[in-house]
Amino acid sequence: MRSVAKSDVDRVTEEKLAKGGVLVKFYFDMQHNEKDKLQPLLVDLINERLMKERGVVYCYGAVEEPLEREGTFITSAEVTMLFDSFIPLIGVAFRYAPAGIEILKPQNNMTFKTFELQSMLMDLSQISLDYSKYILEKVMKPEDIEHMKRQIENRHEIGKKLMDKKDEGKEEKK
Repeated sequence: MRSVAKSDVDRVTEEKLAKGGVLVKFYFDMQHNEKDKLQPLLVDLINERLMKERGVVYCYGAVEEPLEREGTFITSAEVTMLFDSFIPLIGVAFRYAPAGIEILKPQNNMTFKTFELQSMLMDLSQISLDYSKYILEKVMKPEDIEHMKRQIENRHEIGKKLMDKKDEGKEEKK
């Protein structure tokens, strides 16, 4: 990320917050048996993964020096992220499973439009489905996987038909 004066960061932050953005601090921890691998892994997480997530305006973090406990090295990172809305925050929280999350701003109530809640719920559903699929493929027999894939395809088709039917109903009302 290019070097930005603090006043520019503050300006961008306030602009995004005024339009529904969220400023969040994530706490990540990581363990490894090789001390030298920990910090690069967390730096990669911040710069190459979190920063490139949908809806991220900016992202920066500090990685702690690893500590050794019983032959295992442990470190943590504190990562501050500005999201353009609440919806991408949910995806990051599910995909990266931080040890902690602190919403810094806004500090008052947040309100959501119905379509935003629907979008959040669909994102959660997709993340859950992806996670379940990953887990199931790692532990199921090949024939069980094929059966599950057919069920998922059927579910997709039903969902598509329901959404098309809903869209048709909107067109008729116009």
